[in-house]
Amino acid sequence: MAGATTPDSVQISTAKLQRIVQYEPRDLTISVEAGMPYAELRRTLAENGQMIPLDPPYAEQSTIGGVVGANVSGPRRRLHGTARDMVIGMKFVTLEGKIVQSGGMVVKNVAGLDMAKMMIGSFGTLAAIGVVNFKLLPLPPETRSFVQEFSTVQDVMAARDKVQKGALQPAALDIIKSDGKYRLLAQGAGNRAVLERYTKELDGATALDGDAEEQLWAEVRDYTPSFLSANPNGAVVRVSSTLAEVGKVLESFPGRALARAGSGVCYGYFENWHDAIGRGVVEYAADEARTNAELWPSPGSDFEIMKKVKDMFDPQHLLNRRRLYGRI
Repeated sequence: MAGATTPDSVQISTAKLQRIVQYEPRDLTISVEAGMPYAELRRTLAENGQMIPLDPPYAEQSTIGGVVGANVSGPRRRLHGTARDMVIGMKFVTLEGKIVQSGGMVVKNVAGLDMAKMMIGSFGTLAAIGVVNFKLLPLPPETRSFVQEFSTVQDVMAARDKVQKGALQPAALDIIKSDGKYRLLAQGAGNRAVLERYTKELDGATALDGDAEEQLWAEVRDYTPSFLSANPNGAVVRVSSTLAEVGKVLESFPGRALARAGSGVCYGYFENWHDAIGRGVVEYAADEARTNAELWPSPGSDFEIMKKVKDMFDPQHLLNRRRLYGRI
């Protein structure tokens, strides 16, 4: 993901920092070290009926520090947001060896500058994340998912709009484009009465629960890893759009695509990375592309501020050089 780093003579690893530092189930908060595997944390929380619904790809291999540092999220982003909405505190270590505490173990932190937010999505270019504090959410009593198939982008977007404007708001709302056809996937969560209302309002959709539902969302979460495993020279492009423009973005991708249809983040899948360049931010690609291609063609007006922040934390540019899409 992102750009290739410049080779360094010194490496710092948090792989062995895998402890739960503090866990308060009743307060819905937890503090964990950055090297803890995301999948392990998810299983631990599930035993207490709780969750951190980030749903990153490569979940079995990802660490908490990696998920937060790359700011990745999955299908339930629509309802629950990203890491920025779930992280309430952090300890990170600067290049000078200073341990900085930002936030705490309280869900509402209002005092001072929230420096932890700068670490989220920084790809390790500012400091080393050591400990992350999260607010937790209770697992829903039940879930049920619904699948509708369409032959045109206009039809799938009309169905998406109907769900968006409805009284029931699903946790996940995704569109998968494959072989010129479109699948609209929605996951409802709540008690039995709520799920029955979903079934009634989404009349005609295929309803899934149990193992079939889990298999569906496993496919969605692993869509990128599965594609890149089958296409080692491929690339995945991310385009962030308004909700109204999701259909146009899906049409602009010539092949397979996946859209977080309730938040506007779209992903295009290219079997050859050369065809992906210039279409958006290249999130995943072969090593050759990450080393030589322009992965982030339009960084935006805030790029100058990002460089100033980098100079403040790492004036010699020693940490993960060029990791942030080949630019920082």
